[in-house]
Amino acid sequence: MPTEPNPLRRLTLDQLRRRTSEKWRKYPPDVLPLFVAEMDVPLAEPVARAVADAIALGDTGYVSGTGYAEAFAGFASARWGWDDIAIERTVVVPDVMLGIIEVLLRLTDPGGPVVVTSPAYPPYYPFVENIGRRVVEAPLGPDYRLDLSVLGETFERLAGERAAFLLCNPHNPTGVVHTREELAAVARLANQYDVRVVADEIHAQLVLRGAEFVPYLTVAGAENAFCVVSSSKGWNLAGLKAALAIAGPDAVDDLARFSSAVSDGASHVGVQAHTAALRSGTDWLDALLAGLDENRQLLGDLLAKHLPDVGYLPPAATYLAWLDCRPLRLDDDPAAVFLDRGRVALYSGPRFGTGGAGHVRLNLATSPEILTEGVHRMASALRPA
Repeated sequence: MPTEPNPLRRLTLDQLRRRTSEKWRKYPPDVLPLFVAEMDVPLAEPVARAVADAIALGDTGYVSGTGYAEAFAGFASARWGWDDIAIERTVVVPDVMLGIIEVLLRLTDPGGPVVVTSPAYPPYYPFVENIGRRVVEAPLGPDYRLDLSVLGETFERLAGERAAFLLCNPHNPTGVVHTREELAAVARLANQYDVRVVADEIHAQLVLRGAEFVPYLTVAGAENAFCVVSSSKGWNLAGLKAALAIAGPDAVDDLARFSSAVSDGASHVGVQAHTAALRSGTDWLDALLAGLDENRQLLGDLLAKHLPDVGYLPPAATYLAWLDCRPLRLDDDPAAVFLDRGRVALYSGPRFGTGGAGHVRLNLATSPEILTEGVHRMASALRPA
């Protein structure tokens, strides 16, 4: 049992509306925001203390040292049995997406392909295109799991090009946790077709009861891959930017081509916050995971009662729910209907690429009361005017 109270029950709606981040300022006050990946939680006490201490000292310069990597290695060993993280194969990067881009710049050529398994995290598309690469979709199967046959066919079509596969592990928006067998199959396909894998593992700390996270770099055949990790999702630290890129043992030469200026983009205060989370914030994280487990069950109950036609597969990880609203016949973008008629903001499904039409993504990292109100508003949007 968690030793701390549920962080999701700590803040009232009035307190949350005092925040000035995107979640609470993008829409007018009459809209209930359940869209962007911010959690409605206070900072974990060790994180708040680390930030306060840095501010008190004026310790707000440039990033230095290997403390973040060492803290992550300790967390990964204790949490997942990942015991062979070599600190010299890590580099601090500004955040996960910018870390991914730095890796892709070294693994692919201008105009080269980057494979994503759609529906996929929307920023993948513009970030990849902005560095002059092209996104190639390999859609998930109807069960939201990796379709290995489609992935293999996609890799085969790209033969002769320096291709990369951007693996979301766990997957956003579906909340699917890939198994070791699935990841081993990915590694075999990647090696067969000479595709380099870059694993986005930003949601790794948010694997819920009943599932097991497998770091991609622990899978046989993944020695030439990269992963990019961060504490930002697990402890709600998006505004304190920092992340780590970790190279497999056969990718060291690629890591060596990183510019020393890459790490300068990370926040030194952010690095201190993330390090404190990994070293001293695990009790808070466990309480959060228990609260998320309760909320994913609550969401299922609410949908069954008020929106029984909506398809919902409870996420095995993340705090994101991928809802199939196609039976409601609200066209391709039901989020627009829920916003206009119900005054609840959800993430628009079509933005996730192929497979997103008719879907919405709902952020359930909030209080049970707010989550309940959100579903009530969604249901109200379907009632005749």
